[in-house]
Amino acid sequence: MSSVSLSPTPDDLTITPRDRRFGRDDAQGRWWLNGDPIASAFHTALSVTFPKGEAMFIEAVKAHRDGVPDKLAREIRAFTQQEVIHSREHVVFNRKAAEAGYELTELEADVDEVMAIIKARPPIVNLMATIALEHYTAMLAAVMLSDPAMYEGAEPEWAALWRWHAIEEIEHKGVAYDTWLHATKDWSRFRRWRAKSLMMLLVTSRFWPRRVKGMKALLRQDGLSGWRVTARIWWYLLGKPGVLRRSLPAWLSYFLPGFHPWNHDDRALIRKFDSDYADAVMPAAAA
Repeated sequence: MSSVSLSPTPDDLTITPRDRRFGRDDAQGRWWLNGDPIASAFHTALSVTFPKGEAMFIEAVKAHRDGVPDKLAREIRAFTQQEVIHSREHVVFNRKAAEAGYELTELEADVDEVMAIIKARPPIVNLMATIALEHYTAMLAAVMLSDPAMYEGAEPEWAALWRWHAIEEIEHKGVAYDTWLHATKDWSRFRRWRAKSLMMLLVTSRFWPRRVKGMKALLRQDGLSGWRVTARIWWYLLGKPGVLRRSLPAWLSYFLPGFHPWNHDDRALIRKFDSDYADAVMPAAAA
């Protein structure tokens, strides 16, 4: 029996692209998230990574789709639809940030540097990077949806965008991983564990420092710098709301033998908000 057939991805899981468009006619406040420069900068710095990052995820998964089971093939198509739409909407979000007066060139150059490194590696390494980063997006999505205070006071259109994105990141969190299981079906369990664990450590060594660097670049443009600002950034990550701290248990679970994203079924978080986007559901991907 194949590794994919043993996957704990729920049999009744439906990956549903929701074709929403956000904020086309809205301005974006510089501190759009409840007037909080730290929270706003965190989301904007993260958003800058999405258009090119999610395009990389799509290519990494599609490069290994040959021969996958029919169910996974359908999930890959739905995953691709979701990621394409995410990229489109974050292009708009980033443009609105630029229109609000932020210069994003430094952050975009940082993304380009990372993408160049990844694309120079073999396709299986790209897929390993993708499963690590998809775990990051799923972890952060769970934090965003489980904390009722996360988007209190936010400009409504942008709060809706982030909740919508989080729903779909949770929904498709197992697709890249199941593709990885298929692509490495001839590997030993130890080789698979070692490779993905080393990649997660590498990704983590860069993920948080680069997010902090991006936040500082944005905050400097608001005249905010120095050790007090750095302390506020780390309080946001480790204190309240503690997006890094609250992600730690899920991050540690990645290194457990037998890890799979769907070992923790958090579809209840999707159901909390899914009705908000029901009118945007796209037709099911063709079988």
